[in-house]
Amino acid sequence: MRTKITRIDQDIETLLATHPDGTLIRSLPGMGTNLAAALIAIIGDVRRFASADAMASAAGLAPVQRQSGKRAGCRRAFGGDKALKRVFYQSTFCAVVTRDPPSRAFYDRKRREGKHHTQALIALARRRVTVIWTMLRRREAFDPDRTAA
Repeated sequence: MRTKITRIDQDIETLLATHPDGTLIRSLPGMGTNLAAALIAIIGDVRRFASADAMASAAGLAPVQRQSGKRAGCRRAFGGDKALKRVFYQSTFCAVVTRDPPSRAFYDRKRREGKHHTQALIALARRRVTVIWTMLRRREAFDPDRTAA
């Protein structure tokens, strides 16, 4: 059984190395081989999403507006592609646990703002959707020193 799993992991690694998006996705901290392969399998071509917001909405990571009469606000999304949401959530968790400096700084800032652990992770996952979408659209690897325009 272990030899089969090892062989499958090696096959995934080989296929990911030959995929044009494989190296780009893996350059983002927290995106290992299996998560990168799952992301490619789920989203296919990133051009199917008009914007990073559309991709976040598809993953169920964008807040949903809630209105009734004079009351307005946002709530957490319960819809979206659960597999895509899992990829972003797990990669976010890996980046925070391995103490990737930009990810950890964002997470710590959200915690200081009073957000709970899960809320801070979801906020970071939403930000990482934008990063991945931009990387794939521009065909650029992740650069931690680059700041948003």
